[in-house]
Amino acid sequence: MHLDTQNLASLFITSNFLLRKKEHARKSLTNSMETYAIKRLQRSVKSSLIKPCIHITEAEAKSQSTMKFLGETLVQVSLLALLYVAGGSTAAWQPTLDCQTKCGNLTIEYPFGTSPGCYHDESFLITCNQTGTEQKPFLRKGNIEVINISLNGELRILMNSSRACYNKTGTLIDYQDHHIQLTHFALSIKNKITAVGCDSYVYLNNMGVRDSSTGCLSVCNSTPPNDGLCSGDGCCQTPIPIGTSYFAVKPYSFNNHTDVFQFNPCSYAFLVEDGSFNFSASKDLVNLRNTTRFPVVVDWSIGDRKCDQIDNNNSSCRENSICVNSTSGSGYTCECKKGFEGNPYLGCQDIDECSKDKHTCAKQEICHNNIGSFHCKKRQELSIIVLGSIIVFLIFLLGVCGLKLKLESQKHTKLREKHFERNGGIMLRQLLSADSSNEIKIFIEEEIKIATNGYHESRMLGKGGQGIVYKGILSDNSEVAIKKSLPRIGDPSNAAHQQIGTQVAEFINEVIILSRITDTKVVKLIGCCLETEVPFLVYEFVSGGTLSDNLHGSKSGFFLQWKDRLRIATEIATTLASLHSAQVPIIHRDVKPTNILLDEELSVKVADFGASRLVPANKEQLTTLVLGTFGYLDPEYMHTRTFSEKSDVYSFKVVLMELVSGEKALCFNRPQNEKNLVIRLNSALKENRLDEVIDKTMVNGVNHMEIQKAALLAVRCTAVKGEERPKMKEVAAELEGLGAPATKRFVRSVSGF
Repeated sequence: MHLDTQNLASLFITSNFLLRKKEHARKSLTNSMETYAIKRLQRSVKSSLIKPCIHITEAEAKSQSTMKFLGETLVQVSLLALLYVAGGSTAAWQPTLDCQTKCGNLTIEYPFGTSPGCYHDESFLITCNQTGTEQKPFLRKGNIEVINISLNGELRILMNSSRACYNKTGTLIDYQDHHIQLTHFALSIKNKITAVGCDSYVYLNNMGVRDSSTGCLSVCNSTPPNDGLCSGDGCCQTPIPIGTSYFAVKPYSFNNHTDVFQFNPCSYAFLVEDGSFNFSASKDLVNLRNTTRFPVVVDWSIGDRKCDQIDNNNSSCRENSICVNSTSGSGYTCECKKGFEGNPYLGCQDIDECSKDKHTCAKQEICHNNIGSFHCKKRQELSIIVLGSIIVFLIFLLGVCGLKLKLESQKHTKLREKHFERNGGIMLRQLLSADSSNEIKIFIEEEIKIATNGYHESRMLGKGGQGIVYKGILSDNSEVAIKKSLPRIGDPSNAAHQQIGTQVAEFINEVIILSRITDTKVVKLIGCCLETEVPFLVYEFVSGGTLSDNLHGSKSGFFLQWKDRLRIATEIATTLASLHSAQVPIIHRDVKPTNILLDEELSVKVADFGASRLVPANKEQLTTLVLGTFGYLDPEYMHTRTFSEKSDVYSFKVVLMELVSGEKALCFNRPQNEKNLVIRLNSALKENRLDEVIDKTMVNGVNHMEIQKAALLAVRCTAVKGEERPKMKEVAAELEGLGAPATKRFVRSVSGF
């Protein structure tokens, strides 16, 4: 038994005839006649179909598959007849005006759409699903996420990877493989089949223009030294055949990863757009960086016929566009003609090359825009006299500019020399020449500019009351911290010449003293630049950030344990005690967490001596302007303007309170009477609720007593009167007695910063 092809042919001839008459019917029928026309066409189609249908039913009633096919055919032809009046040719179809054009970050343009009336056919349906607070687009009604649609016949999707994982005995414990069927679409040859593993090979079955299989293998006995290469050493890639519409990716292993289990327990296989996967041996061989989906390019096209098989009336290419055969299989795409832009499936618009500067006209020509092109028209030639005058004027102007630049250069040179002398540069050179062991360097202004990339904002590390700090890279590629300091040198217009000379001498003397400090817990001063209005100081660069960053700020995901906090406090106290007991004592005057730097092992580096002062041997106290940071300032110093080493003791103990409590010295979110941490801790101690202030995240049964003792020490050292506070060396000794580790260092985790 076979289907009567003659009768079926008559069905499709009738439907095609109706489609060809569509345009004529739309022009001649009015709205009142449309219903009548539809009914007449339905009766006409029914009369042409009923006889062959009865014949087949009586002859082949026992064939259920034939009846099903005929029923579907009848529905299709009826729909074609309805399109006769309603404008049903898919080639001439246009989307409605209220179509959705965005789904999440994806821009959706016809022939794609999200709802009936907005896409060309079901192959171009984009399903927009709501996932939590965001929308995600999927191809058709499946689970293939779309990340980009291009009108040049490409779309990008996310595809799952396949894997086979084994335990150390070679037993398969996790296996996943994936396949996909792209009806009417095909995979682009821009994709590559990829395998990752040191005991792996991948096998790809594909169907499309021609069925075939391909694959690659990757073998190694240790982690490959080179990243980025997929050449068979830990990773391999191979192209896919053109026109692939169905494929399945399966990973395999030669020896079940028993020889490479320690660094590579799994074989991975996936399809990925060429250039979108950068192999990293140290990361991908372990777990593929937990990546489960990769971008894949899909070629799409309209229909299953080539351009020479359709006429203009049946083409989906609109005004000012051309038909282009698909290179990956059947069908075609559309593109705008040269000189036009836009969506070729809706109609392309003229490009105004002249206004968009896309023309090739010479300078002496004027651009005129045409529809789809442009033309150039020569300008009227300028007279020789006018042209000569312009040339003479330009030469004169060039000479004036050159002279001005030369004068400005001389002026700038004199200004640099003036700044250098005013900032004590001559005095510093004399001191350095008398001390050959001092390695401090005097930088010129140009070196500082180059090192900071012209004082670019991206190089700024911080800004405070003592100046701005930049990260600098010197000519030998060494990293340094460059501080635009604010020394108390005075203003010549507001101070006597003798007083200015004294302040300059003090500043230069401080630079010399700081450069001689050999304590490894103090940030080393490398040099300075005195050619600018305010001096620049160049220090060693410490990469671990400040104590404030690690305790309160930007180092998120990292937590300081009590043993590290206690060791940091001990190192700060020991360093300050060393400075206080030097031959010429140094008082820091601005001890706070942002001035305590930490290296990668959380070792302390005391920084920012911009507010520091040297104490003569015959004095224990000095009177000066109040400098420092509110919340850390010694109250006695604020009232009397007299500071001593006990001022540093007070500031340090505020830092110790922050280490104990995990809170900032000042917090305006706390109650009015507890905004200041010193007052908050003192009140808690008096009311026997010290545990409320201590940072509970670091407390355990072993360290609870140590933390309480440290808190009591902090309270004792913040006494209002300086004479009631212990000396810094006594504080350091007491902290060491609490059991801070002296040898074992914390090694910072790379992933934590």
